[in-house]
Parts: sequence; C-alpha cells; structure tokens
Amino acid sequence: MHLIWLRSDLRINDNTALTAACERGPTVAVYLLCPQQWQRHEDAACKVDFWLRNLCELRRALGELNIPLLIRHADTWDEVPEVLLELCRQHHFATVHFNEEYGVNESRRDQAVITRLRSAGIGAHGHLDQLLFKPGTVLTRSGTYFQVFSQFRKVCHERLHHSLPDLIRRPSAQCALAIESDPVPENIDGFALPGPTLRQIWPAGESRASQRLASFIDEPIEHYQRERDLPALAGTSQLSAYLAAGVISPRQCLHAALARNCGEFDSGNSGVMTWINELLWREFYKHILVGYPRVSQHRAFRPETEALAWRNAPEDLAAWQQARTGFPIIDAAMRQLLETGWMHNRLRMIVAMFLTKNLLIDWREGERFFMRHLIDGDLAANNGGWQWSASTGTDAAPYFRIFNPLSQSEKFDSDGRFIKHWLPELASLNNKDIHNPAARGKLFALTDYPQPIVDLASSRARALNAFKNLPDHRKPGRSTKEHPAADLRP
Repeated sequence: MHLIWLRSDLRINDNTALTAACERGPTVAVYLLCPQQWQRHEDAACKVDFWLRNLCELRRALGELNIPLLIRHADTWDEVPEVLLELCRQHHFATVHFNEEYGVNESRRDQAVITRLRSAGIGAHGHLDQLLFKPGTVLTRSGTYFQVFSQFRKVCHERLHHSLPDLIRRPSAQCALAIESDPVPENIDGFALPGPTLRQIWPAGESRASQRLASFIDEPIEHYQRERDLPALAGTSQLSAYLAAGVISPRQCLHAALARNCGEFDSGNSGVMTWINELLWREFYKHILVGYPRVSQHRAFRPETEALAWRNAPEDLAAWQQARTGFPIIDAAMRQLLETGWMHNRLRMIVAMFLTKNLLIDWREGERFFMRHLIDGDLAANNGGWQWSASTGTDAAPYFRIFNPLSQSEKFDSDGRFIKHWLPELASLNNKDIHNPAARGKLFALTDYPQPIVDLASSRARALNAFKNLPDHRKPGRSTKEHPAADLRP
C-alpha cells in the first residue's frame, strides 16, 4: 500500500501526489495536525479553521474513492519523521508521496522525512504540484534565480507557449480497504473559531472553489485589469484562500483562463492576460523563497536595508493594528482584514506602505500581523508583498516612491463606498470629506473617530532621510513600476 501525505493540497482533482500514489496501488491519505508549529509560523486561527473545514469536505470526497483519511498529531515538524515512520510500519506502507512545499523549515522537514523513511526501507517521493515550474528550472543566463519579475515572466511565457503543464487526471475509485477514516476535529486548542460571517464568505470544498473560478472566468475576468484596484467592487477572483490551502491548483486556474482567452497568453482580452500574470507573480515569489532562503528567515532580500533605523513605536503600531489611525482608507482596510480574514490587494499595498514609510515601523511587524489574521496567508506572497512595500525586497518599489493614502483613497474609492461600508461612523460625510475628515473640520461631530496619528508630509521626509542614510542608498531598486494589485497574493 501507499500513503499520500496531504499538506497544502486539499483536493482530489489535479493532485499530482495523490494520483501518483493511486496509480501505484492501494492508497491511504494522512493529514498531520501540528498546532505548535502553526503557532510558531503565526498561522491565523481562521486559516486553521479553513483547513479543517476543507479536510471535512476532502474526507467525503476521498471516501467516494475508497481512500481512507487518517489524522495524526505532530505538535512540531521535528516530530513528523517519527510519526510518519510509525504509521508506515503500522499499516505496512511501501512508499509515502507528497507534494513539495517551499521555505527553509518546510524543506528541512521534508528532507528529514525522506532520510528517516529511506533508512527504514520505505520510499519517499516529492512531486511538483503547487507551481507551474520547478524551482531551479527558470533561471537567468548566468544560472541564478531571477530577481526582476518582468524578466521571470518573459521566460515563463516562452516556456508555457512551448509546453503547457497538463492537468493531472482524477484518481479512479479503488477497492475498499479494511481501514477506517478518522474524524476531522472541529477545532484545535489555541485557535479560536471564527464567526459565522467569515465562514459564509469562505465556504469550504473543491466544488465551491471550482464554482468561484467558473464565475470569475465567466465575466468578471474581462474587466479585471480595470476593476481589480477598486475595493468596493467584486473585481477579483477571491481565490487566494483556496490557492493557499491547495483546494484549487494554479494549473486549473491557468487552463481556465487560457480557455477563456482562446489559448493566448499575451494577446486577446486584457483582463485575462493581467490575471495570468498574477498567477506568475505568485509563482515568482515561490521561486524567490527557494533561491534566496534568507527571506523566509526574517531577513530582508536587500541586505543593506537591514541597517534601516526603524522606529520602536508601540502606540502607533497598535493604532494601525486596531484600525484607528485617523486615515479612513487605512482603517477601513484593517477592519476588512479583522472581520473577514482577507484584504483587497490594493489596500494591502496602501496599509503596508503607510506602516513602513509613514510610521517607519519594521515591515516584519506588518508581515507577522497579516499572517496572524489572513485566511490566505502564504509565506512567499506575504513576505514578497511586504518587502515590496517596504523597499527591502526583490523588484521592490524604490524607496522614494511612497503612496499617499489620501490620494490613493480618492483615486480607488472615489465615492467612499468601501470606506462607508467598513466605517459606518463616517457614512454621513460627502464624497470629498470621507477621505480626510480631519482636514475638513468634520471630526467635531464624529467623536468615535480618531485624529490622524501622523503628518503625511513630515513622515514622508523622515522615511526618505532614513533610506538616504543607508550605506547603499544609491541602489533603490531596478523597477519603478507599481506592484500589481492581484487577488492571488496576500
């Protein structure tokens, strides 16, 4: 018999490791509960709940294929090799299959598993699944990992034109085994259950993910390039949580988009082309994680920025975290995050740049806070987005490019519809006053809404000065283009 070790691949369809195991003989699935490790990685309670809810749906789907789902505990990843070895010995599994994950801790865990199992005569096989290209196969001419997205994208387009990754066939039902599936726990100690609203926003299961993809491809994708930046509109796919948990695959997304665009990558509908590029941004950050492992070790991609004089400002940080900065677009975005486990990507950039530039607070504080609250929290994408905003990362915004939250608000939420939804205390203000009520003297009637915690002009000058004083400040980054506003990355 064979064992499929499920991780961030909670689906039946287009699952490389699952199909590979099933093709080799009778298969059993296992999922490991690792609460201490999840806490170490700042995984959000709503994300853990999403995993469990999807596991329940997956258990039923696996049952239709006569594949039992076992649940085992390994509080930390150090325990994983022995837990899997014991399970293999108990049921006489010949091999363990798993889909590859990326990051320093993930790589060390998987290598430890491979070493331990093979030393006991048990096969262990990793498979490419959550990426279109295996890390290390998309490189510059000098053999290094790309640091600039546009160059990475060009090579990816060329390769996709010549060889499009196939969808993996769905496994057939196998003969029933004398092994019972384990129940999936409803919750994990240390991770609070989210409210019913959040669960309604993020229903579990492959069928829901597929429906969401189909609905997006049917029409909204046509307007994606224009509407993806407008947080009051449903202009994004809302698939990020499903991609992060592996409930749907990037291959499925790519094939659906290409089918909508007559098989074209770089011509046809601009919305489809833009969305395909967002899939490649997601890919890019995973490759960065492998090629430059320091970014998954709380290090800046650009080492010279480690010398930045970040402020120790706990009160400002708390105001940002609690959505009481006095800047409506910032506070509305943070309330969206706190209540739904998700934030529109244009707003992620705005609030991240506000924290790292206007407040001059270390990007790692923001990265950590996002991971603690995002249902779609993903190490590569979250780190990449934060370091882009902080001008410490790959292909990052030059340090002198600093978003003004007021002009961003006026541009992307011109009628204040998003702000009024999340800040009902400001709903009485007109379309001009809503963006900056303090400047227009409107706060006297809004006793529950705070004054701005920082002056934008002086804080901008402070950030510029901090970056200029870096030893290597004359290398602000190669790209001056905005980071794309995708719904595929946190």
